Amino acid sequence: MPRAALLLTLILPCALLPAQAAPGAHQHGVVTLEVAIDGAELSLGLRAPLDDLIGFERAPRTAAERQAAAELLRSLRAPGALFEPSAAAGCTLAAATVQAPVLEGGAAGADHAELVADYRYQCAQPQALRGLKHRLFADFRRIARIDAAVAGPRGQALHKLKRPADTLSWPQ
Repeated sequence: MPRAALLLTLILPCALLPAQAAPGAHQHGVVTLEVAIDGAELSLGLRAPLDDLIGFERAPRTAAERQAAAELLRSLRAPGALFEPSAAAGCTLAAATVQAPVLEGGAAGADHAELVADYRYQCAQPQALRGLKHRLFADFRRIARIDAAVAGPRGQALHKLKRPADTLSWPQ
């Protein structure tokens, strides 16, 4: 496992625990974003309450809800301009994984359903990575804050972005 990803796996979830009310619970209006930079790889991990993304946290009941769920999953699996790493870094999306079992016919489980997405970028000039522009606030009006954790060659940092901030920056 890459060093930065290992660091995020072991350390940063503990740093984000105060934002979580209890295991499996979440705070509406708040999404978490984990950023790891390891060599030429930029990894992003997004966790969001479904209510913030689609307006409900249960299996879709109507044809319109099923269509909205399918469109949400499709758009997040091909994120396009949702995330834009520093242009000078020359990053291209290498992989995208999106999981939202309650929207995909899985069991409803808890009262607070979430979507978990992981994105991996390969960067031609990783030393030029200075930050990440995002469209989370623009595309999802229910999101009020992003709790972001960044781990990279210059260390770790926690950031809280509030509307309308569309850029996450880190030291180089």
